[in-house]
Amino acid sequence: MSGQATDVSVYKFNHTMFRIKDPKVSIPFYENVLGMEKFKESAGSDFTNFFLAFPNGWPTEGLSAKEKEEAFGKREGVLELCWNHGTESDDSFKGYASGNDEPGRGFGHIAITVDNLEAAVKRFDDLKVKFKKRPEDGRMKSIAFIYDPDGYWIEVLEQNKKVEHK
Repeated sequence: MSGQATDVSVYKFNHTMFRIKDPKVSIPFYENVLGMEKFKESAGSDFTNFFLAFPNGWPTEGLSAKEKEEAFGKREGVLELCWNHGTESDDSFKGYASGNDEPGRGFGHIAITVDNLEAAVKRFDDLKVKFKKRPEDGRMKSIAFIYDPDGYWIEVLEQNKKVEHK
């Protein structure tokens, strides 16, 4: 072990990983529905990892693929999607546990903020995104929950708006 000290004040939460069944379904969802950008793809012998993040605040125009990968790799809020090869064509594959059902309850959701919740909900409706909870449902009127293609929950809330419990 090194005798060097570490400075926890510079630690960052870099990424979360989800296992996905089919990248041909999941990658377009995160790119075209949520607006994330895939900045890295890393293949192993029997799996491939895809790294995505929102490009806002991280100018990437004109950067090479390597420069883009380095820039995004230094940021927070990255989503890693891990595809185990073959799951997309396995008719007996039942999918992954989302963490919100028994057995395996534990993980809950990720969350994104949007500029206008009402407009985002309309856009999700137009794109035929499946909702877990619409803003008008339940006590919390200022949030929505949508499902990704693998059944993971994504909380959607408006930037700079207080979540109200009624």
